Amino acid sequence: MPLSTAAARKPLHHRAISARGYKRDDGLFEVEGHLVDTKAYSFKLKSGGRLAGEPVHEMWLRITYDLSMTIIDAEAASDAHPYPGYCASVEPDYRQLIGWSMRPGFGEKVRTTFGGTKGCTHLTDLIGVLATTAFQNLAGQFTPDPERKPFQLDRCHALATDSGAVAEFYPKWYTGLPTAGSVAEPSAT
Repeated sequence: MPLSTAAARKPLHHRAISARGYKRDDGLFEVEGHLVDTKAYSFKLKSGGRLAGEPVHEMWLRITYDLSMTIIDAEAASDAHPYPGYCASVEPDYRQLIGWSMRPGFGEKVRTTFGGTKGCTHLTDLIGVLATTAFQNLAGQFTPDPERKPFQLDRCHALATDSGAVAEFYPKWYTGLPTAGSVAEPSAT
């Protein structure tokens, strides 16, 4: 376990999120997310009781997209939610994702469109997970253009173009200054 030893504690809540990516036979791609919330104890909701281990939330979201990261289809569904007859009524609204591009600005558009009372908190949380999974899904699916800056650069701390990781693994795109003991010198390009 990479974390330090925890203090004495007892389990209360478990949220499990899974995301899987697929390549369809028609050349499109899909990512599918599943979120399940359970409690380690039985408790009462306004809509009725839940036994320990019984899902309070169990929700699905599938996004179909193409190589340009444009969403072709979106579908939301839920098997469990706290307010039957109310929570699921927002599921069709997630079809608004169709036509959107999972590119810079996507997260802000998601928050604006589905934030607060305009969406389901849990389904909306899955969108971000699925967007990053969609990028991972495409890794290795095509040969990158060596003259184009790799899309993953400047998208996280380790891959900032002035970082040692970029100097070592992507020297052509390195923008930092060489330091003593650096692995690679910046490219003259």
